Amino acid sequence: MATSSAAPAARFSAQTRLRALQADIMELILERGLEAGDSLPTENELAATLGVGRNTLRESLKVLQALGVIEIRHGFGMFVAPSNFDALADGLTFRGRLSLRHHGHEALELVDVRQALESGLIGSSMAAMKPEHHSRIEAAVVAMEESAARGEAFPEADAEFHRLLFEPLDNALLMNLMGVFWKVYRKIHLEVGPLRQDLTDTAAVHRGIYEAVVAGDAPLAAERLNRHFDGIRERIAEHHQD
Repeated sequence: MATSSAAPAARFSAQTRLRALQADIMELILERGLEAGDSLPTENELAATLGVGRNTLRESLKVLQALGVIEIRHGFGMFVAPSNFDALADGLTFRGRLSLRHHGHEALELVDVRQALESGLIGSSMAAMKPEHHSRIEAAVVAMEESAARGEAFPEADAEFHRLLFEPLDNALLMNLMGVFWKVYRKIHLEVGPLRQDLTDTAAVHRGIYEAVVAGDAPLAAERLNRHFDGIRERIAEHHQD
């Protein structure tokens, strides 16, 4: 009994130490003023500076690489990684798809977050839009309508439409987060199967959002963006009844 109860405690202690070491490495990067693309000290230098063994250090470095904090280029060294949201997208996609095996709560929460992000910021983005923005958004809508007329799905045009809606804000973090949520949303969509709404109706929903944007009616644009997400919510619910 003593052995079985001690093992989890030991594992917990080791994980705690590794997390602390990962935090120390990130703090070292910040303290030295390193930027994306800058090289890190060698493993030997890091081990000496942080007072840890190389095996323990390597475990933490692997985790930081998976998190997109550092980049390890074999034969060249270690570098501060550029902005990369792939790990976040992969993690959220996994959690969302895993939840579909049960009640879909996390998948619905992910849809909620994307909905809140878009409907909450559309007014600010509309205030910064110029006529050229309207023209590019409409071009994405036309691409959807043309694809729908041919009976073809239009995920790329859909993604471009939503990206263009918020491009005027000139917020790189927002664009990256929207890219993450688009990837997650698309994977969940594929997992639960096609929505009941047909392609022509889906294109028409986007046309309605565009028209509210051009009219300068922020509350209506937000309302139509909110309704846009009803279909995926209904399909997630139906997924558990199929």
